[in-house]
Amino acid sequence: MAFSERVSRLKSSLIREILAAAQRPEVMSFAGGLPAEAMLPKVEWEAMPLSMGQYGMSEGEPALREALAAQARSLGLACEASQVLVVSGSQQTLDLAAKLHIDVGTEVMLEAPTYLAALQIFQLFGADCITVPLEADGPDLAHMRARLERHRPAFIYLIPTFQNPSAVCYSEAKRDAVAALLDEFGVTLIEDEPYRELTFDGGSATPIASRLKKASWIYTGTVSKTLLPGLRVGYLIASPDLFPNLLRLKQSADLHTNRIGQWQALQWIGAEQYRSHLQELRDFYRDRRDRFQAALQRHFSDIADWNMPQGGLFFWLTLKQPLDTRTLLAAALAVDVAFMPGEPFFPEPDKHLGHLRLNFSHIDPARLDEGLKRLAGVVRGALAARAA
Repeated sequence: MAFSERVSRLKSSLIREILAAAQRPEVMSFAGGLPAEAMLPKVEWEAMPLSMGQYGMSEGEPALREALAAQARSLGLACEASQVLVVSGSQQTLDLAAKLHIDVGTEVMLEAPTYLAALQIFQLFGADCITVPLEADGPDLAHMRARLERHRPAFIYLIPTFQNPSAVCYSEAKRDAVAALLDEFGVTLIEDEPYRELTFDGGSATPIASRLKKASWIYTGTVSKTLLPGLRVGYLIASPDLFPNLLRLKQSADLHTNRIGQWQALQWIGAEQYRSHLQELRDFYRDRRDRFQAALQRHFSDIADWNMPQGGLFFWLTLKQPLDTRTLLAAALAVDVAFMPGEPFFPEPDKHLGHLRLNFSHIDPARLDEGLKRLAGVVRGALAARAA
């Protein structure tokens, strides 16, 4: 059977495999970035026009595009509805951007660590992934400049607000500096902000794309973290030079995004019920974040370091004695605990041992302490076995 050359680079998603293994109800899962089911909003369908069941525009519903453009302008991003493309979750943005920019051997720049599914798709298309390490307030700027002087990547992919997996939130100064570097070197920005609305300790800084003066850009977001993941409604907003090609790529991929999901999203975006829902969501997740922090202090303070996230859905732990956390999965599942190893979030996983990404939004707080206690026991057992 003949397959494309690309299929040889196709990797399964480790997180999807872990989630499948964690389907047993007794498993306490810290693995996925799943919203809490208790906070999925109640939605109404009765008023939906019958026409929403018909084929739609590739660009998306006009009213939704207008609402998304207005929301982006409120963040300081100068744009019109004509620059908005409604996509099947922001993951489709990454697929379209990869198709637009990447051939085998194309250099792209990423944070280290970075979003696992972005890394998966960029590598599928054959990208050579160049990384920039993250500091507490954003990327290492000296390292970024040095990389840009040696390479001219097709784009840089950044998650500046409550980054997945590290939860780092770029400072205003870092955002300004990154924008200046991209303008200086003429590098396209892909800015991914799925967690912008999930801020627990104050507002989020404005997007990097809003600070660019010359460089091309794609800004992408989603309603999956704030409304219903099952709607599969995300969006991209692109600089005018990129938008036409992205639209044609979208047309060739799926003709148009689910209109039923778009209609439902439009009932919320910009509405008072959405603002109220977001505040309830932040309060709910802040409480879960705080409980998780307390449980981590009880069970992990002697074996790992971490920073408390100011938003998003994850804690990022660094073990004080590094080991390959992928080797802990079987033992963790044997005691009914699931987690996400940190190594796959790097293009060269074997060079970055000793991290765990733990989701705090989904697990029932009543099971939280026991789950982290068991996971810490698995880590301690592995460290003791290595020392023996």
